[in-house]
Amino acid sequence: MADKIKTIAVLTSGGDAPGMNAAIRAVVRTGLARGLKVKGIKKGYAGLLNEEIIDMQAKDVSDIIQRGGTILGTARCLEFKQPEVQARGAEICRKHGIDGIVVIGGDGSYRGAQALSRNGINTIGLPGTIDLDISCTDYTIGFDTAVNTAMDAIDKVKDTSSSHERCSIIEVMGRGAGYIALWCGIANGAEDILIPEKYDFNEQNIINNIIDNRKKGKTHHIIINAEGVGHSQSMAKRIEAATGIETRATILGYMQRGGNPTATDRYYASIMGAKAVDILIEGKTNRVVGHQRGEFVDIDIEEALNMDKSIDDYEFEVSKLLSV
Repeated sequence: MADKIKTIAVLTSGGDAPGMNAAIRAVVRTGLARGLKVKGIKKGYAGLLNEEIIDMQAKDVSDIIQRGGTILGTARCLEFKQPEVQARGAEICRKHGIDGIVVIGGDGSYRGAQALSRNGINTIGLPGTIDLDISCTDYTIGFDTAVNTAMDAIDKVKDTSSSHERCSIIEVMGRGAGYIALWCGIANGAEDILIPEKYDFNEQNIINNIIDNRKKGKTHHIIINAEGVGHSQSMAKRIEAATGIETRATILGYMQRGGNPTATDRYYASIMGAKAVDILIEGKTNRVVGHQRGEFVDIDIEEALNMDKSIDDYEFEVSKLLSV
């Protein structure tokens, strides 16, 4: 089966994440080292449909490992959910001699990879998302950088919040997943952590906590709010009205997606990229590379998409204990 793979391609899809370039670099250089031709597909599945496909050599990925974002570009492509469009994508791969594709992205990107695999193109997924919300892996490319970026920003907001004796609501990314908020909440010593998996939307509890802490002499109050809970600006107005304490909301936003990837993201992404190529050479398809219990593994995409992932109850309980 290994003889079937002669040309591979790599694309990045969905939201960008620091470390994607390290993964691209690893795919290209490992593929070339294994005697394969390597192509890059620009702008994700949209670029595939538009045939924005380029040949890649080792020099094309020089000096990119330290850069955030993705040199191939990325885009969301709702059109690719349609079976006839997925079939056209596979035909375009065959037209360009592509036997296998490495797709770097999140759950939505995996569904596209799964579709290509069903249409005869060997496809491997890499977990590229800052949200850490892919169930089959303990690590996702970009999370470590994003959480460190957010932590650094929150430290700075905390300084000024203390100086002005304010309450600060700091909103971090995460959509339906509260991992960035939980990690920052613990790492930054927040008084309250609001995550979609655990928040009961009882603002009165937060207000009571702020008032109690102020009575105990606390000069500031930090609330880390996950994007999936949101409404930070309106929440700040309600808290200020209820407590009489100046309250400000800061939404960190897309700064969490950018910046130089940490050593962890560069290293893990590099190993995962190389493993994806070697899995393709073995003749495998419809797999996802993950990291479980300290080992790099590959899992069936269908199985990966059906796994559940939730915030660990004990870790969340610890976050509450440490905030007292």
